[in-house]
Amino acid sequence: MIAILELVILGFLKEGPLHGYELKQRLTMLTGYYQPVSDGALYPAIARLTKGGLISRQKEPGKAGVPRQTLSLTAAGETEFLTRLSQPDELTITNRSRFFTLLAFIRYLAPDEQFSLLTRRMEFLRRGKSFFLQGGKPPAEAEATDYYRVGMLQMAKGIARIEREWLTGAIARLTEKEE
Repeated sequence: MIAILELVILGFLKEGPLHGYELKQRLTMLTGYYQPVSDGALYPAIARLTKGGLISRQKEPGKAGVPRQTLSLTAAGETEFLTRLSQPDELTITNRSRFFTLLAFIRYLAPDEQFSLLTRRMEFLRRGKSFFLQGGKPPAEAEATDYYRVGMLQMAKGIARIEREWLTGAIARLTEKEE
């Protein structure tokens, strides 16, 4: 989670300087309330990125005279952000939530790097995985006996189909731009 959290922090700061509270609001909007980011994770990540020279902090006057800190991306931070975004690990490609995080910032990559990420995700989806195994292999929907597991399989199948359709269009769009 740390690596993806740091990627998101760098990504939002690429869009412009933010106060910590504003950054936390954007993180919450991106990850949704299903996976909230705690202060205990956010502020140590900010400290690591600051210590690493990837972001900087500037004090400015706040409301009621209490100074606020604005976080900004440094040149080294932008380079690191683009590297992390263009070279995600396999878990980030295969995990829907993590992959959607990449999609939030993919526009910052060159078209060939976008193409690479999208085709990696498409290859994963084409391999078809299942939540469950019966006799060492994924069960066909008709073989599943648990009503709720059948529901999980149906929803996953539908979501994967829609995602493959979208990826097909996005990849075609990138291919057309290259021609």
